[in-house]
Amino acid sequence: MVEIKDSDLQRAALEGMDEFIQVFTDTCKAILGEEGSAENMHLLTGEQHALLSYAIFREEIMAGGFCQLIQNGYGGYIFDNPFAKAMRLFGLEEFSKLIYKAKKIFDANREDLERERTDEEFMAMYEQYEAFDDLEEAFMESEEYITAKLAEYVDEHLELFAKIV
Repeated sequence: MVEIKDSDLQRAALEGMDEFIQVFTDTCKAILGEEGSAENMHLLTGEQHALLSYAIFREEIMAGGFCQLIQNGYGGYIFDNPFAKAMRLFGLEEFSKLIYKAKKIFDANREDLERERTDEEFMAMYEQYEAFDDLEEAFMESEEYITAKLAEYVDEHLELFAKIV
């Protein structure tokens, strides 16, 4: 089980919801090492994976959208796992629907979206996959709310995410 010091959690909570979630995700990343692999995925619970998935999703979408998320190798981790279902179970139904909409685009174009590209080809993806634009915009408009609700869920269900020591 993931262990987090109560003092670290209290400090992060005072700094804000992003920092609160980051205490959990940083600990999960440390357990998995630099590169998570199929061999060590079992070290985290489904809830911990869902929280880590959100952190990755948020970081990638805010930096470069779905094209970047997929090109950086996270498409399968986000869309082939029950991330959207977990978000719905955590009380984030609209966000869950957004992920399912993106998954439809991903599934229909997976081979092309995941292929190696030059920098120029990567930049051209943003025009080719404009279907992601509205979803990215919707996420960015609601990101603070989603992050706050997720932090609230984690706070109310700490035992699912870590042992506080």
